[in-house]
This record gives sequence, C-alpha cells and structure tokens, in this order.
Amino acid sequence: MNGDAAGVEVEVLVEAEVRPTEDPERVRKAVENVFPTVQCEVRPRGRGAVLTAGARGTEGLAKLRELLRRERIRDAARKVFVAGLAGGSVTFYLDKQVAYVGRLSFSEPTAESPLGPIKVQICCDDPRRLIEWLTSKG
Repeated sequence: MNGDAAGVEVEVLVEAEVRPTEDPERVRKAVENVFPTVQCEVRPRGRGAVLTAGARGTEGLAKLRELLRRERIRDAARKVFVAGLAGGSVTFYLDKQVAYVGRLSFSEPTAESPLGPIKVQICCDDPRRLIEWLTSKG
C-alpha cells in the first residue's frame, strides 16, 4: 500500500447517535465532512435516531487521510488506530462537533462530548498496512 492502496479490500462503517436535540442533517454533514463518499441512512432508535453509513474501498478514506496530513496529527492518529486494532479491523471515535466544521479530533467512546462521538470501524485484510498508508508522510 506504500503511497498507493490499490487492490486492498476495505470496508468503512460509520455510526453516530442523533440525539433528540440534534438536526439529523447536521450529523450527516459531520460524517460526510470526513467521509464524503459514504451512503448515510438515519433510523429511529429509542428517543432519538442513529445515523449509519458505509463505503467500500480506500477512496472512502481519502479525505480522512488528507485531514490527518493537513492537521499534522499523523503520529497521534497512528497511536489511536493501533490502540483500536482488533483482528481484521480498526475502530476509533471522532468528535462529532469538530467533524461538523471539517476538522478532526479523536474522542473516547462515551462521556467526552455531550452529543456523543462518531464511531468508525474500518475492516480489511491487513489493518496494520492500512494504518501505515493512512498515517504515512508520502
């Protein structure tokens, strides 16, 4: 994948709670600011809703990779991604409010933001290689 991720099977799964006080379109915009190629769906859940989205292929991760470079947080991202590594997937959380303005801030799964985080799970055959591609300088 060195500089090129061609031929790698990747599936990106995104989930974000839509609280009763939130506009679902704002949550959709937050997700699409980081993952512009995902297909979003909002479904009722409990007193609110949940937005789910998905994409296949590394083109779905191109904007994330660009934001990691632009914001100069590749090293921090690498640590978060490695910590979220389990089997054939990498799971991490993004601050929803920060994503809404087109930036990145990693988050904890619960209690850090009053609106809850955006959960991202990336499934692939070689997640360590994917992490290297996402966080490489090249």
